[in-house]
Amino acid sequence: MANLNVLITGANRGIGLQLAKQYCAEGAKVFAACRKPSDELITSDAVVISGIDVTDSKAADTLKNELGGTKIDILINNAGILTRENLESAPAADIQQQFIVNALAPLQLTLGLRSQLNTNAKVIMITSRMGSMSDNGSGGYYGYRMSKAALNAAGVSLACDLKADGIAVGLLHPGYVQTDMVNNTGDITAAEAAERLRQRIANLNLENTGTFWHSNGEVLPW
Repeated sequence: MANLNVLITGANRGIGLQLAKQYCAEGAKVFAACRKPSDELITSDAVVISGIDVTDSKAADTLKNELGGTKIDILINNAGILTRENLESAPAADIQQQFIVNALAPLQLTLGLRSQLNTNAKVIMITSRMGSMSDNGSGGYYGYRMSKAALNAAGVSLACDLKADGIAVGLLHPGYVQTDMVNNTGDITAAEAAERLRQRIANLNLENTGTFWHSNGEVLPW
């Protein structure tokens, strides 16, 4: 893991923070991007890049300036939001914002950082099985489900388009994780999710690029 350069968005807490800490512990140089860093992130070994709003059209340029000539080996698009729509309440503004943060921003950031990606780099989209059509047996969560399905579509297209550059794209569902997003009601800790995600990232290559994985190693249906 030494000599790898890893860029993680939404790294101030939860899964992003744990990924940053674990990659640092393995000797990688981690660039932790976030809007406002947490105390735990500040005291980590990561290089903190604060003031990054992934929805800002200038976010990629800001990151490139901070990175300088450093090439990225692993780009992890982790930043995301969740609101809870149902038949009684599904505000269009909430759904639209989830599209912007969860689907459009990761695509635009990846495209904006393309020149910064190293040969044989890996691009990771932290998605959700809630974006699966086949796996939806409970309904609701319209904006989150729709935005993650859109993210999956973008990831598959990126996998096709970046393959010639030797860049693999992974669509990874972390599991039901104990984070602030779900009021810490998940089945696994953020640390365990990060450990499993890192294994999936290590196994990502040009043969399985563009596939949809649960962090536990299960291939998920579209």
